[in-house]
Amino acid sequence: MKEQITYDIFDKVDIRLGTILSVKKNEKARKPSLVVEIDFGKEIGIKQSSAQITHFYNAENLIGKQVIGVCNFAEKNIAGVKSQVLILGSIDKEGRVTLLHPSQEAENGLPIA
Repeated sequence: MKEQITYDIFDKVDIRLGTILSVKKNEKARKPSLVVEIDFGKEIGIKQSSAQITHFYNAENLIGKQVIGVCNFAEKNIAGVKSQVLILGSIDKEGRVTLLHPSQEAENGLPIA
């Protein structure tokens, strides 16, 4: 388990719901990765992420899927891609990511609490 934090610290993390608009391979990444564009609604807009999620996901099963992402991390350059959000998922012992998503469709940009 990681270090315990206070609610005030957690409250600074902006976690939102978004819909995946496009997906392509990150050709420059050392580990297989996808470049994903996600619509987080009017307030946040469309953001991009480079994600190591190729074990279970591709363009065919991601486009139109709603996901959960951290929207207020500083931008990070990942193999030439400006990664603006962190898509959330669980990571198994082999490093495979299973994305978090809502059980029913909801409005893009809604905050996660």
